[in-house]
Amino acid sequence: MNAVEIESAVSDLAAQPFDVAEFPYAFLAAFGNKETTLKRLRTGNNNASNVPGGVLLRNNIHIAVCGAGTVGEALRTLRDSPATTKAKAKFILATDGQTLEAEELISGETIACDFEDFPNHFGFLLPLAGISTIKEIKDNPIDVRATGRLNKLYVELLRENPDWAKEERRSDMNHFMARLVFCFFAEDTDIFDGKGLFTRTVDRMSANDGSNTHQVLSEIFRAMNIKASERANADPRLPNWANGFPYVNGGLFSGSTEVPRFTRMARTYLMHAGALSWREINPDIFGSMIQAVADDDERGALGMHYTSVPNILKVLNPLFLDDLRAALAEAGDNERKLLNLRKRMARIRVFDPACGSGNFLVIAYKQMREIEAEINRRRDELHLRSEIPLTNFRGIELRDFPAEIARLALIIAEFQCDVLYRGQKDALAEFLPLNAQNWIVCGNALRLDWFAICPPTGTDVKLVADDLFEVPLDQAQIRFENDGGEIYIFGNPPYLGARWQDDTQKSDIQNLFAHRCKNWKSLDYVSGWFVKASDYMGYSGALAAFVTTNSACQGVQVPTLWSMLFSAGCEIFFAHTSFKWQNLASKNAGVTVAIVGFGKNTRGARRLISVADDGSSMVKIVENINGYLTAGANIEVQKASSPMGPQAEMTFGNTPIDGGHLLLDTQELSALGLSDSDALRFTRKIYGSSEFIRGTPRYCLWISDGDLADAMAIPAVKKRVELVKESRLRGGTTAREIASRPHQFQRMNEGQFKTIVVPGVSSENRPFLPVGLIEPGAVPSNKCFALYDAPLWNISLIASRLHWVWIGTVCVRMRTDFSYSNTLGWNTFPVPLLTEQNKADLTRCAEDILLAREAHFPATIADLYDPETMPDNLRHAHERNDEVLERIYIGRRFKNDTERLEKLFELYTKMTAADKAKPAAKATRGRKKTV
Repeated sequence: MNAVEIESAVSDLAAQPFDVAEFPYAFLAAFGNKETTLKRLRTGNNNASNVPGGVLLRNNIHIAVCGAGTVGEALRTLRDSPATTKAKAKFILATDGQTLEAEELISGETIACDFEDFPNHFGFLLPLAGISTIKEIKDNPIDVRATGRLNKLYVELLRENPDWAKEERRSDMNHFMARLVFCFFAEDTDIFDGKGLFTRTVDRMSANDGSNTHQVLSEIFRAMNIKASERANADPRLPNWANGFPYVNGGLFSGSTEVPRFTRMARTYLMHAGALSWREINPDIFGSMIQAVADDDERGALGMHYTSVPNILKVLNPLFLDDLRAALAEAGDNERKLLNLRKRMARIRVFDPACGSGNFLVIAYKQMREIEAEINRRRDELHLRSEIPLTNFRGIELRDFPAEIARLALIIAEFQCDVLYRGQKDALAEFLPLNAQNWIVCGNALRLDWFAICPPTGTDVKLVADDLFEVPLDQAQIRFENDGGEIYIFGNPPYLGARWQDDTQKSDIQNLFAHRCKNWKSLDYVSGWFVKASDYMGYSGALAAFVTTNSACQGVQVPTLWSMLFSAGCEIFFAHTSFKWQNLASKNAGVTVAIVGFGKNTRGARRLISVADDGSSMVKIVENINGYLTAGANIEVQKASSPMGPQAEMTFGNTPIDGGHLLLDTQELSALGLSDSDALRFTRKIYGSSEFIRGTPRYCLWISDGDLADAMAIPAVKKRVELVKESRLRGGTTAREIASRPHQFQRMNEGQFKTIVVPGVSSENRPFLPVGLIEPGAVPSNKCFALYDAPLWNISLIASRLHWVWIGTVCVRMRTDFSYSNTLGWNTFPVPLLTEQNKADLTRCAEDILLAREAHFPATIADLYDPETMPDNLRHAHERNDEVLERIYIGRRFKNDTERLEKLFELYTKMTAADKAKPAAKATRGRKKTV
């Protein structure tokens, strides 16, 4: 469940008659717990509560329904209960059906309210659904509630008006929803004369069954598109009850005023939405949540688009807001310096070419208004109108509804800032009519000319039309309010790896990159915004910062994208390395992203921002930031045919090229009807990535030339070998080359004493890379890499956090999973010279890891390395391994992954320089047996 669905369920629960016995289970169901979980709790099997009337869900909440007037006492009982501590409950909650109290045990935060009001505090309880909430929603859930109400209305209207759901009418529906949002906000903020004017008028003038609601709304919208001086001559005449609405226009109510037909339920949803307090709406939060309402594919993801203010400021602060605040601090009370800063801010143009519903633009506007207000306070000019024009905030958005909401969100933000800094009277006096200029262009940012939308100099620009919702790109331009100054480009463009791009997106990337580089097909979609910004910078001096998935700064994309950008003169002047970009999705761990700030001819310090292992932020001033987002020269990690350091050689496992006939599952092995001795001679257990990680048993035919005649005497084996031959003869060059020995894999490698295997693909969510020994006689498939008869201390290297970080940075990703590479990841892994004592220490660490796993037999690698349930002894073994290895590198533990990467790239640079100075040496090979 998402936050909007939870709010709706909680509101429904609070509106129902209180059921003493059922409440705890209904409450847990409202937060997304499955019926099977509730059934176990009802039967008492999983209910560990020792409190009368209590229900305890482990790692979640301890609830008690108590007698009238004893809520406080019941909450103390829950807090003091040993069962609460033992079950690691995160919350406690007590209610008597009249009042409700709850406490978050870690922070000590509490809520206390009347029972029917507890939906107003649902944001406090969102962590129960695995949702990492944020302060703005925790303190004020209006944005989530408004989204939920409008979503219900939208769905009901589409059900009643199926023609409005078609592509040709969907934009009309979106226009209608944008108008409703404005009306709800305007009636609660005195923009309309009289609180609740819109909702009261609809309630009074429309029938309860909704039959004429569309007509009432249409007349209200028409009134707001007619100036007061022209209403007497309006044709048809405006009804008297519509004359109370002001002239708004500004493009918002121009064009068609047709409204979809309402049902009784749709009218009810409309009234419920109007009953909310829209004065408290946060345009950045609401806008980003509501955008999913109009998208059939995303409606189930309501709230998942929200980006918290702290995350947005990770982009905006180092890009330009920190500099403005520093200038404000430097100005002090000097009126001339303060005036110059205010003039400078008035000329700043900000541009989000992937603006969505405008939350980055809204936050940028609010932050700049806050600085301007402080300037005015110091100059004793609080009455002054803002000199920061909304026309300086430009955006491009592909979808029309978010583009409309973005413009509306900026309008609302401007009004709220005027109220906050200048007062309600001055804000209202200048708000209407709205400005007809549309600063958000709806179109494909990778195909549009950014210079036409946000030219770097002069005042000529922008597209305007009488109708806000129809803005052709070829119409005459209008003017900026000033000549412009600094330009800052920022945003959170769509990431989309190459595998996930549709044909249009692939064409966009081809159009931008095909004439620039060879390997453009591997680039993420977000790369298009980087190169468009680079082109723009060449003529504007703009600075840019984008949120991007790590993959754009990892693996093969670095030599492709960043070498091109660096060659074009770009420099990274700040970067925020990997962190989780979380949203309001249930159980959402957040996508791992980075932030890259870049420009041309940048000056000043380069800032590398990272998250320490203890969760704190670290800022490091460095000379240069490379494409891997580490401090150091602009280098590219290239494949190596053999290890650069002391580590053993790693090769591919064995490739069958068999059409599936050499490989066997348990049933197929049994179907061969082999005796125990024949099974031992002709079959082996085989491990690929899945088999090693999940413990799935799999087997293969493994026949030496000397045993071929005996094997072929077994009919079932002979048939499979013949099928392999047929398959290879129909295959490619390699398959045909080995068709003459169909009883064998392409390679037949195995260790004489032991084999270390590394899965080719593994999840990035595991804290360590999976690596281990396979039992004697087993063989690795081509889905694993293998070290044959290698010293055990190699496991220590592979299982380390250092190696995890290196592989995640320099290797290709399979979706978001690690795709291991021996030539790019293992052979290039910088390992310092190891003494015999170092090797002995690391061998002991590897043995301790293997023994810790063995203690939990038959748990699989997948079981053991689940981040939530990893056994303590295994985690301690890995921590000891990291400590021993990292002390070999720098004499202490690294502070975080950024520091680890810096050291690894430093060593890589030295080792590659040394290798270039050496004559080429023949690679040594690990011990293996070929049969």
